[in-house]
Amino acid sequence: MPWLLSILGLVILLLAGDALVKGAVNLSLRLGVPALIVSLTIVAFGTSAPELLISIKAVLDDAPGIALGNVVGSNTANILLVLGIPALLATMHTSECNTRKTFNFMIAASVLFIGLAFRGVFDWLAGLVLLGGLGYVLFDQFSEARNHRNACRGDDAEEEPEGADPEMPAWQIGLFLVLGLIGLPLGASLLVDNATIIAAAYGVSDTVIGLTLVAVGTSLPELATTVMAALRRQADVALGNVIGSNMFNLLAIIGVASLVGPITVDPEFLRFDLWVMLGASLLLIPFVYLGRDISRLWGIALSALYALYLFVVLI
Repeated sequence: MPWLLSILGLVILLLAGDALVKGAVNLSLRLGVPALIVSLTIVAFGTSAPELLISIKAVLDDAPGIALGNVVGSNTANILLVLGIPALLATMHTSECNTRKTFNFMIAASVLFIGLAFRGVFDWLAGLVLLGGLGYVLFDQFSEARNHRNACRGDDAEEEPEGADPEMPAWQIGLFLVLGLIGLPLGASLLVDNATIIAAAYGVSDTVIGLTLVAVGTSLPELATTVMAALRRQADVALGNVIGSNMFNLLAIIGVASLVGPITVDPEFLRFDLWVMLGASLLLIPFVYLGRDISRLWGIALSALYALYLFVVLI
């Protein structure tokens, strides 16, 4: 039963997160908030709402391993699994993408995160540092997007953010918001509570559950997005989705959760998992800087590395 309830909680989380994004995006546009700001803030926060609620719930339930494992495990899975599996289906021509700046931000966020982890706890001070980094990244992205839009004066149509529907009636916007606000805490509670029961039943730590079951589950939306992007030959979407998600996980999820309560760092994170996360991130260098495409051979290698990582974590 705990396994079924965990899966149910995950499904509720994913559906509620999607509903919240749609409702918040369309409400903001109805209130006159520019689409550019909506894309950089509401959509970014909304799509990470499941991970955020899981981490907050885990902190409140004194299960820091799930809170931290969710983020560290998701970042590792995003690179090795979320980029590896789509590459098995179709070569992603990342040599045509320019993601160097956001990649540099992601590496900087990873190094900052690891440095703070060696303090032994993510407390309110570490949370403020991480959120300060997030604020800088969002400001930089907003400035860059605004300058790009101003440079393209010939195109009057502003690109609508994900989830936007100009024809959506007010009652439907309200329904999406209600479903999202009710579903997110309900799904997080089901997943965290039952994941903790599973950990106890199998004699493993909540850290391992966070790094595996919870992390892979919360990476499913990124995997679905990346598979579709690969099949549509949109390598920039695939790579940008992974880099942006990883950066947001490190700075926003733990940044907010650590303001709710202190998150103690399991020594195993410092010995192994954080370095695997950083190493996986550095594996993107050939695609970001050296003009390599993510071929099927790379897909096999990345997927095999993730399988090896799971084997090491679970034994």
